[in-house]
Amino acid sequence: MAGVTLASCAAEFIGTFLLILTVGCNVLSHNHVWAGVSIACVLMVSIYALTGASGANFNPAVSFALGLAGKMDEGWFQVGAYSGVQFFAAIVAAFCYKGLFGDVFLLGPSKGNNAGNMMSSEFFYTFLLVFVVLNTAASKKLGGRNQTYGLAIGFSIIAGAYGAGAISGGCFNPAVAVGIASSSLSLNWVLLYILAELAGAFIAVVAFKLVRPEEKDPDAKAPQQYEMQSKLIGEFLGTFILVLTVGLNVLCESKAAAFSIAASLMCMIYAIGDISGGHFNPAVTVAILLAGRGKIAPAEAGSYIVSQIAGGVVAAFTYAGMHGGSTFPLGPGAGHSWATAGFAEVVFTFVLTFVVLCVATVKKQPAPELIGFAIGSCVTVGGFAIGKVSGGSLNPAVSVGIASADVINGGQFWQALVYAVFECAGGALAAGVFGIVYPGEYADAKEDNVA
Repeated sequence: MAGVTLASCAAEFIGTFLLILTVGCNVLSHNHVWAGVSIACVLMVSIYALTGASGANFNPAVSFALGLAGKMDEGWFQVGAYSGVQFFAAIVAAFCYKGLFGDVFLLGPSKGNNAGNMMSSEFFYTFLLVFVVLNTAASKKLGGRNQTYGLAIGFSIIAGAYGAGAISGGCFNPAVAVGIASSSLSLNWVLLYILAELAGAFIAVVAFKLVRPEEKDPDAKAPQQYEMQSKLIGEFLGTFILVLTVGLNVLCESKAAAFSIAASLMCMIYAIGDISGGHFNPAVTVAILLAGRGKIAPAEAGSYIVSQIAGGVVAAFTYAGMHGGSTFPLGPGAGHSWATAGFAEVVFTFVLTFVVLCVATVKKQPAPELIGFAIGSCVTVGGFAIGKVSGGSLNPAVSVGIASADVINGGQFWQALVYAVFECAGGALAAGVFGIVYPGEYADAKEDNVA
C-alpha cells in the first residue's frame, strides 16, 4: 500500500472522481438496467490503472477497513488523508454531473423503504465490497499474487447494485453518499448512510480475521491449508451473500437478477476460494465428493453442507426482514410442471457442478485466474435460461432458504426437498460424466496413492 504522496493523493482523487461522476451520469440518464454494470466497470478499470500509485481505495470505508486491518503504510494518518481526498473528489464530481445534466437526485431509501431497510442494504453490501478488497488485494496469501482482484472488487458492485440498490440506491461508499447529498443540498440521510457503511467495513475486518487467523498476527505466515473453522465460516458467509443477493433481486423484480447473483458468487469465490474451495452449494460439495480423488472427505462434506444450509436460511430470513416480511415461493414457473422444472434444475445444476469439477479440481487447471469468473458465469447461464421454468435455483442451500422463509407466508417446505433432490442429482451426474471425460485424473490419483 503506497504512502501519502502527491502521486497517491492524485490517484485517489482521480479514481473517486470518475466513480462518482459515473454514478451520477447513470442515475440522471435513467439507465436502470445497465447502471450497475457501468459503475462496476469504472471502479474495476480505475483499480487496475491506479493500484500502483495509491492502492486504489476510492472509498473511505475501504480506507477505514485497511487501517483497522493494519494494511496502511502510514496508519491512520494515511486513512485520514485518503478519506479527505475521496470526499473532496466526490463533491467535485457531484457538482460536475449537476452541471452536465442541470439536475440532481436525492440521497435516501426508495419509496416504501425505511431507514432500517436502507441501512441493512448499505451494511451488507459494503461488507461484501470491503471483504472482497481485504481478501483479494490485501491478505498475506492473495494480496499481490493474483490478477483478478480488480475484477472481483468491481463486480461486487454488480452484486449489490440491483437487489440492494433498489432499497438504498446502492452507495456502499461514504464518498458517494456525501457527493450525492452535497450536490442536492440535502443532508437528511447522509449520516445514516455513512454509519451503515462504516459498520459494514468494521464487520468485514472482523470476518477477514476469522477466516484468515494469520491476519491477527503481523509476524504470522499464511498457511497452505486452513483449519476447519475457517472453512466453515467461509462457506457460511459465501452462501449467505449468495442467497441474500438472490432474494433481494427477486423481490425487487430486477431485470439483471441472474447477472447480479452470478457476480455475488464470483466475488466470494475469489475472496475465499483458497480457504474452503468456495463451494457455497451442497450440490457442488456432493459432486466433488462423488468425483473422488480425495478432494474432500465425507465428514468434511457433511460439515460444509450444514454450514451452507445455515447460511442460506439465515440469508432468506434476512431478505424477508429487509422487505417487511415479503417472501416468494419455490416451484415451477407459470405454465410449467414439476417435470419440466425438475429437468431444468438437473441439467443446469449439472452445468454448474461440471464446470466446477473441470476448472477447479483438475491437476492442470485450464485458466486458474478465471476459475471464479467461469463458475459464476454458470449462474448467468442458468438464471436467464430457466428462470421462468424453475426459478433457476441450482443450489439446495438456495432452495431450502427460499422455502424456509416462505413458510411464514404459507409456503410449503417440502418443495425445497424436491428441488434439493433434483439439484443433487445434477451434481451426481456431473461427477459421473467427469469420470468419463477426464479418466487421466483417476490414473494420476492411483499413482499418487501408490507412491
